Amino acid sequence: MNQEKVIVIDFGGQYNQLVARRVRECNVYCEIYSYKTPLEQIKEMKPKGIILTGGPNSCYEEGAPSCTRELFEMGIPVLGLCYGAQLMQHVLGGKVEKAPVREYGKTEVFVDKSSALFDGVSEKTICWMSHFDYISCAAPGFRIVAHTSDCPVAAAECAEKNLYAIQFHPEVLHTQEGTKMLYNFVRGVCGCAGTWKMDAFVENTIKEIREKVGGGKVLLALSGGVDSSVAAGLLSRAIGKQLTCVFVDHGLLRKNEGDEVESVFGPNGQFDLNFIRVNAQERYYSKLAGVTEPEKKRKIIGEEFIRVFEEEAKKIGAVDFLAQGTIYPDVVESGLGGESAVIKSHHNVGGLPDYVDFKEIIEPLRDLFKDEVRKAGLELGIPENLVFRQPFPGPGLGIRIIGEVTAEKVRIVQDADAIYREEIAKAGLDRSIGQYFAALTNMRSVGVMGDERTYDYAVALRAVNTVDFMTAEAAEIPFSVLQTVMSRIINEVRGVNRVFYDLTSKPPGTIEFE
Repeated sequence: MNQEKVIVIDFGGQYNQLVARRVRECNVYCEIYSYKTPLEQIKEMKPKGIILTGGPNSCYEEGAPSCTRELFEMGIPVLGLCYGAQLMQHVLGGKVEKAPVREYGKTEVFVDKSSALFDGVSEKTICWMSHFDYISCAAPGFRIVAHTSDCPVAAAECAEKNLYAIQFHPEVLHTQEGTKMLYNFVRGVCGCAGTWKMDAFVENTIKEIREKVGGGKVLLALSGGVDSSVAAGLLSRAIGKQLTCVFVDHGLLRKNEGDEVESVFGPNGQFDLNFIRVNAQERYYSKLAGVTEPEKKRKIIGEEFIRVFEEEAKKIGAVDFLAQGTIYPDVVESGLGGESAVIKSHHNVGGLPDYVDFKEIIEPLRDLFKDEVRKAGLELGIPENLVFRQPFPGPGLGIRIIGEVTAEKVRIVQDADAIYREEIAKAGLDRSIGQYFAALTNMRSVGVMGDERTYDYAVALRAVNTVDFMTAEAAEIPFSVLQTVMSRIINEVRGVNRVFYDLTSKPPGTIEFE
């Protein structure tokens, strides 16, 4: 990633990854760092621009996340968003206080088109507001370049110092011209050339892998999902037979998925790989017995993955590196990429045990968002049916079963999910929905079937539309399709007497259930 970059400084906002994602859409590389990152480290990175994110605090309160005045005096363009905008004004001598009217949701904003930030933006545009505090007085040297009926300083700038403050969130899709505003900042104000392209990423990553591995051997944790499949493609292109792919069938896969993965990556599959399948169903069920807490389940699954890989590495002999399909959202959601809270420990990041018996872990996709991973896959020539396969979490059905995991519950959710996916495909919706699956709730309820009382489980159906998997909205599936799915699940899956459809967006929910 030794090229021009913009860095996002995270103050705990829920949209930090989305900010980085939008910058990358402008073909500019971007990374997220905590507000606690030392200023000297920021200087060493030589960023072309800095973006300060939103956050839940009030910048004027004691102990609130902050930054020094020097951040704004380095000669590097800075854009503050929401909390970041308020903090910029507060540090530089403006006034921030509780707003007399809280703004939340889509809001009409009036902009000054003479600002470099609003070049090509409509004079009246819809933006997404979310704030209790507001900038009541802009800092000295700043001019107001946007306002709303309730917010006198919706945006302010000090153009000669390349400092910009925006009260709303240009990174969310609800802000109609937000991408244009961010483009104006990173490509216009910051002067970025836009050289972050997927073909260059693939070429550079292959070169980096060869240099790092040398003559060593690599063991790849292959789940058969999109991320690990693309990682396999990259590593195979880089080091060929020095790579061994280990597929752990932990008994938490979708129906028939273990055999499907082997048919693609095994000896008679599409890739020329060393492939090992480890059937470890009973091992995982035993470890998960009695465990109900989601984070504990994830960590158990994560540790067992590593232990199985270590065992297989010893059988192969002299394996130097462990490779994983970790992607950027995994890193940030596990609390390792910025200042946001741990949302969930991903088995390949926050779920790793303290000790790992490998020289080093290689994660060639660690800096990519999901849609970028798909682009990399296509660039590598991986078949579309694999690249656009339904995402599946590493912990598998372990986090789609609420409460304790048992073989019986796995059977129920496998059968229900297979029916759901089959009917979605029949309806021609499989490529138009971002992600869809069935999960087993831990709720049992009374029902009546065949004139008899039942007391069985409820299955929840989930379907969301998303671009980058950082925000998502529930998909609008035709009611007739949902009715068919419901009827089939209740009639064909033993142990289920109720079916729900989950309408929750992300945020406040996550795409998965646990």
